[in-house]
Amino acid sequence: MKSPAKKSSSGVSRARRVEMNFLERVRRRCPAYRPVNEVLGDLYTKIGRFEEGLELDLTLSQTHPGDPYVWYNLACSYALTGKSDDAFDALDHAVRLGYADRDWLLKDDNLETLHTDPRFALLLKKLAK
Repeated sequence: MKSPAKKSSSGVSRARRVEMNFLERVRRRCPAYRPVNEVLGDLYTKIGRFEEGLELDLTLSQTHPGDPYVWYNLACSYALTGKSDDAFDALDHAVRLGYADRDWLLKDDNLETLHTDPRFALLLKKLAK
């Protein structure tokens, strides 16, 4: 049986802190390297550093404007930071670019704050076609 990961006073495990520090150092050297930005953005989201995740998703939307998954992730970051209008704009853009995973859209906890907004139902209708 594995021993539980030790957590700091911030609630972040040592392993996550090490990973985050490593990725932040790589990003400083290679700020446009997509895999690092994606993994670091996901890590920030997992540990609740939503504003920093949003910054990375904004960068990715500028460097990879034609990728629907980049825009979907940007929508998630906007939703997590309470920016519903921006989240719906990013989701609409993701759908225009080809995002079509309706099932995931319904399950994704990052978008939970949008579910009661009438625009969410409209978006689901677009994806049902």
